[in-house]
Amino acid sequence: MSSNNMMCDLETGVCGDAGEDAVETIDWNEPQRQVQLYYVTDPICSHCWALEPVLRRFETQFGHYVRVRTVMGGLLASWDGFADAGNGISRPADVAGHWREVGEHSRMPIDGSLWLDNPVLSSYPPSRVFKVLQQKDEKLAGVFLRRAREAVFVWNRNIGQDQVLTDIVNAMGLDGAAIVEEAGSSEAQEMLEADFALSRSLGARGFPTIVLVNEERKGVKIVGARPLETYVAGLRQALLTEALQAKPVPELAVMLQKEERLFSKEIEILYDLEQQEVGSFVQKELPSGSYTEKHILGEVYMERT
Repeated sequence: MSSNNMMCDLETGVCGDAGEDAVETIDWNEPQRQVQLYYVTDPICSHCWALEPVLRRFETQFGHYVRVRTVMGGLLASWDGFADAGNGISRPADVAGHWREVGEHSRMPIDGSLWLDNPVLSSYPPSRVFKVLQQKDEKLAGVFLRRAREAVFVWNRNIGQDQVLTDIVNAMGLDGAAIVEEAGSSEAQEMLEADFALSRSLGARGFPTIVLVNEERKGVKIVGARPLETYVAGLRQALLTEALQAKPVPELAVMLQKEERLFSKEIEILYDLEQQEVGSFVQKELPSGSYTEKHILGEVYMERT
């Protein structure tokens, strides 16, 4: 599988010298230019799961330049008439091999065997839960999307089922039954349809698609899961500047406290590490007793305690 242009197709179903000047004049009244970032995605998009390490690094270092809006695109309404000829998918069982391939290539763990015995029949139920939570709190919606993806990709749980969605929302400290019930309403479906319309207006043909729109309403569209440099270059193009100031990545202890769980690939991307360096880096950066090292599907991950 090529590392470029990875996507889930939508039509068939991205210390030195300080210098001599000791005093620098700064104009705090100058506004920080920002762009609107639209992230078109779907809860069961495997390439979006593969993109998570890069997207986290991008938002961590360059998030002050963007206003992020996550848009649900509707990957799987149902299996009635669905076919993805490009990936050889015409029935649920066909997805298992495709997911395993994405997982092996990206090293973001993917089981995929649920497609053989308990397939997701539609990605709309988790998408509607996302929209209900997004209306209440953008950050909570983001946490839900992460937990839903962990559930379906890593722990092989069917996030098309109400009970699984209820469990995920409950674990976030919310009333899962009430949220899932609200997500079954016509109002929630209308919010989802509005996202589909926005996705079409952005020209998104698949997932992940990231669109950066500047104040002059000119945009940059990046399709597929790409390297960090691609998104940084797109941001420069949208802002019409080469002078981007990247914020430092917080220490691992801070990131793990915030994220709760980080897979090896995510740590590698955040801190520019090779896979074999992660173990010693974690031991150096994290206090003993603050985390648990676990293994799944051939990959290591760290979970805060």
